[in-house]
Amino acid sequence: MGCGKSTLGRKLASHAGLQFVDMDQYIEKRNCKTVPQIFADEGEKEFRIKERKALEELSEFTDVVIATGGGAPCFFDNMDLMNRTGKTVYLNIDPQILADRLLSSKTDRPLIKGKSKEELIQFIAKTLKQRDIFYSKAQYQVTHPDIDLNEVMKMLMAGKPGSSIL
Repeated sequence: MGCGKSTLGRKLASHAGLQFVDMDQYIEKRNCKTVPQIFADEGEKEFRIKERKALEELSEFTDVVIATGGGAPCFFDNMDLMNRTGKTVYLNIDPQILADRLLSSKTDRPLIKGKSKEELIQFIAKTLKQRDIFYSKAQYQVTHPDIDLNEVMKMLMAGKPGSSIL
């Protein structure tokens, strides 16, 4: 949340002449409900099943940049599927920076609603720690909050998994 998946994804797609797909928006269109509505009406388990189906469909696409939801890599064998069918990038941004971005965001995010800055930083750090086992499987990693698009493109075009931009 707030690391810039959609923003960077759109820029990469535009720069490379590729299509961009935000997976949450794709799920919403396929189900005629928002992600929060799916969670509320059907629960997380059903959402994760829908998310997996969307990921399977999207993995068949070519010439596309996909921004997944932050939880997508953490269920089923989703991260393995993503690594088999494309290049994966983990935007590993400091919790303090993420908290600042989220607090100034206009997007409604039920998971963080009503949290103070300190509570938000703790929530983000805890969530990232829990998800690290999945996120660390990404082929590439970016830890610099002000990501230079050309540097990301060079890293991806070099085709050397394990590369990082610090």
